[in-house]
Amino acid sequence: MAHYNFIFLATLLLALITNFMSSSADTATFYTPPYNPAACGFEVKGVMIAAGSQEIFDDGRACGHLFKVKCLAGTNNGVPHPCRGSGTVVVKLVDLCPSGCQGTIDLSQEAFAKIADPDAGKIEVSIERL
Repeated sequence: MAHYNFIFLATLLLALITNFMSSSADTATFYTPPYNPAACGFEVKGVMIAAGSQEIFDDGRACGHLFKVKCLAGTNNGVPHPCRGSGTVVVKLVDLCPSGCQGTIDLSQEAFAKIADPDAGKIEVSIERL
């Protein structure tokens, strides 16, 4: 019986390690003005805005929705601790991240600067649709 318990625990541990290693964090980058025109088809007002990757943009269904983005960590050694302030910003999705986008969400320069040092360029984030 102890042998079966060991096999079960070893299998469970291997599954957990594999899942942890294969998961990837969401990332944020930033883009600079001008912010118009945007793929959502309405005039952009304000600067707490973002463009979403295909996954977030959802064929335009996410247009106008608010997202809470929280800085978790840096993605490189250039700025090892980029998060600043509360590390959280709420943005309105107004655009589709262009082909070749390097992040899950592309924040306006102002929104990115509110949660992280812009010199970092790219950060790990959590993203919550509100």
